[in-house]
Amino acid sequence: MRVMGCWGSWVRAGVLACALVAGVTAVTPAGSAAVAARSVSRSAITGHVSPIPAIGTPQLAPTGSTEQVRQIAECGGRMYAVGTFSAIEWGGKTYARHNVFSFSATSPYQITSWDPDANGEVNSIALAPDCSYAWLGGNFTTVAGTSAARIAKVSTITGAVATGAAHSASRRVDTLLYTPNGHLLVGGEFTSINGSGRHFYASLNPVTGRDDGYLNLSISGTYVYPGVEPNYTQAYNQQLSPDGRHVLVEGVFTSVQGQPRQQIFMLNLGASNGNVSAWNSSEFTQHCVDAHPFYIKGAAWSPDQSTVYIGTTGEHLANWNGSFPFTGLCDAAAAFPSTQVGGLTPEWVNYTGCDSLYSAAADASTLYVGGHERWANNPKGCNQPGPGAIPAPGLAGFTPQGSLLTSSNHTKGRYSRARGFGADDMLRTSAGLWIASDNFDGSNTCGGVFHPGICFLPNA
Repeated sequence: MRVMGCWGSWVRAGVLACALVAGVTAVTPAGSAAVAARSVSRSAITGHVSPIPAIGTPQLAPTGSTEQVRQIAECGGRMYAVGTFSAIEWGGKTYARHNVFSFSATSPYQITSWDPDANGEVNSIALAPDCSYAWLGGNFTTVAGTSAARIAKVSTITGAVATGAAHSASRRVDTLLYTPNGHLLVGGEFTSINGSGRHFYASLNPVTGRDDGYLNLSISGTYVYPGVEPNYTQAYNQQLSPDGRHVLVEGVFTSVQGQPRQQIFMLNLGASNGNVSAWNSSEFTQHCVDAHPFYIKGAAWSPDQSTVYIGTTGEHLANWNGSFPFTGLCDAAAAFPSTQVGGLTPEWVNYTGCDSLYSAAADASTLYVGGHERWANNPKGCNQPGPGAIPAPGLAGFTPQGSLLTSSNHTKGRYSRARGFGADDMLRTSAGLWIASDNFDGSNTCGGVFHPGICFLPNA
């Protein structure tokens, strides 16, 4: 899938006590606690974004079919969007664009002539540091008329495929990430990529596309429990830490580099190789309902890197007995310390009440989560509002301590968007929050304004 967010807290020792307050399960230390070092970035973005979208941004054109923007990225003053779409509307005109396009990052957000024309779904994009080329990953077979199986390197000037780079993955590519130390990290369902037999997650030379030997994680395993639907090993999503030295990876696996890991793991980017860290929680081994064996779909770092935030699907725990309040991590936003130890417990959990979250992004003031949720603060309701639940359709903002940001009269969440499939990606930039979504089931509004597929909430 995508690369999202950027932006962690204390490590507990001993027994933990949980208190339910306003829909938030807040975890507090009952014994001694060690405080993780906080290295606050001077460039950390502060302040909430406005709930009112900017006008004039490109959007999905009406085509009579369901279309989706899956990831949005910024490089050199230009925004890049990928997904499954055939036409983009901007400035009163419709432009044919197949699954990839770009536009100006500032008003009037003018669409560019760049048109790589991928013939299938594009799930992820990674830009070179100088913005001169982009790697695309997804489920396509040609780009710009050139054969390219699920991965391709393209010029950001002409859109042409760089024929000198390898471009062939055996199965779908879900996520791409360009690291500061010069590696292209690629995840998906593939069992070979660009001539390498690397399974599911690989490090490629960004110039040639060939395996550079930086990763050897031996990712394996699927989720097995009574009634579970078929699921397949994959690295689905990833997020680079603010300091560029760690990566969160979400997907389907039970073993990473010989270590037991499920749903999510943290990778340390060393000088010569990347290795799985000790960061882990037993919460990640709990199973949600059989239709959602893989449920941690999105994550984000706090700017000071002390907290890892997650957004999940899953409905409820597989062994749920129907009693409230909920426990576990299914259909929830949650915060974990980023400290690299095992046995971690969440600092707080906020439940939607059986609605999915797919994406997360954060700044110093706010965690943003997006999906097709209807409520927040809803640990005592499933597909209906329980006591204390607050409407927060499609998009919610939380303080770093887990409190929902609300309207001035506190009757609803500060943010909203039409639910559709759900916000598949979000990107917090210095200018505001970009949201990638879809037009499923009439999902065409953001903040009450017509914005199918792409919405930009500027700084307040």
